Amino acid sequence: RGVVSTSNYEARKYGVTSGIPITRAWRLCPNAVYLPVNYSLYQKVSARIMAILRGYAEKFERWGLDEAFLDVSSRVKNFKEAEKLAQKIKKEVYEKERLTCSVGVGPNKLVAKICSDFEKPDGLTVVRAEDEKAFLSPLRVRKLLWVGRKTENRLNMMGIQTIGDLANYDASVLAEKFGAGGTQLYLMAQGIDNSEVQEHWEKKSMSREITFEEDTCDSKLIFETLDALSEDLHHELTASNFTFKTITVKIRYENFETHTHGKTLPFFTDRLKDIQKSSRDLVQDYLRSDRKIRLIGVRLSNLFSTEKQTRLAD
Repeated sequence: RGVVSTSNYEARKYGVTSGIPITRAWRLCPNAVYLPVNYSLYQKVSARIMAILRGYAEKFERWGLDEAFLDVSSRVKNFKEAEKLAQKIKKEVYEKERLTCSVGVGPNKLVAKICSDFEKPDGLTVVRAEDEKAFLSPLRVRKLLWVGRKTENRLNMMGIQTIGDLANYDASVLAEKFGAGGTQLYLMAQGIDNSEVQEHWEKKSMSREITFEEDTCDSKLIFETLDALSEDLHHELTASNFTFKTITVKIRYENFETHTHGKTLPFFTDRLKDIQKSSRDLVQDYLRSDRKIRLIGVRLSNLFSTEKQTRLAD
């Protein structure tokens, strides 16, 4: 493998992060243990952990391979009981899988998600409704759901560094700058999220992208990175019981010029080789020795649930 797929917290202290070349990772952290990916194992462990979590919730929403939302409103009377339930979940996951997990407890999905990321690894953070503004206010605006690097940079240029800054900003200006997304940003900064935990929902697409540590025109590294993204997507695709028909690649050059290019296959598929071959074919036209690439991404869309097909057959 030419690039790092992921790294643990100890390795990150040495600068070993997702997307950097393996050769650079070895130089930064020569004493680390480097393991090949094992998606089959990850799928099995994920399925077992999700089964544990599902047993604790009135409503359960899986969110990717290793995250989920649990609605426990009917099972606990207050936040103190919710905290005890979270401790029980952590204990069962560790006893059965020997894996730690971080849990966030909040009045809504937005706050709970931020709480779950607050003390990693093996954390437990509880924020009551009356405390959510004080909790959110000092956090960097990037902590909000859906706020990526590009949006963060735009907000920073407006003088907005923290969630508190965003909460105190003029909502009409945000709407003018970001459209409907600006209103959503303002509401999130207030800790407002009325979305429900959805037991079943229709996923429209799934994607992965990565920014190279250094802009590159090395086709070998680009293809290896593309293959790694494809493997990651393939894992999510099969774990979620989906097939796809449309694939799109995204390329951003060093001058931030961005291109997307896609194609629709004549059939639905969940095969890794179809993702890798299609993404390689699509990106080929954008590889030039005189233009360095800053970011590369892959998106699968036109999804079909094989679970739905099974239920109809039953």
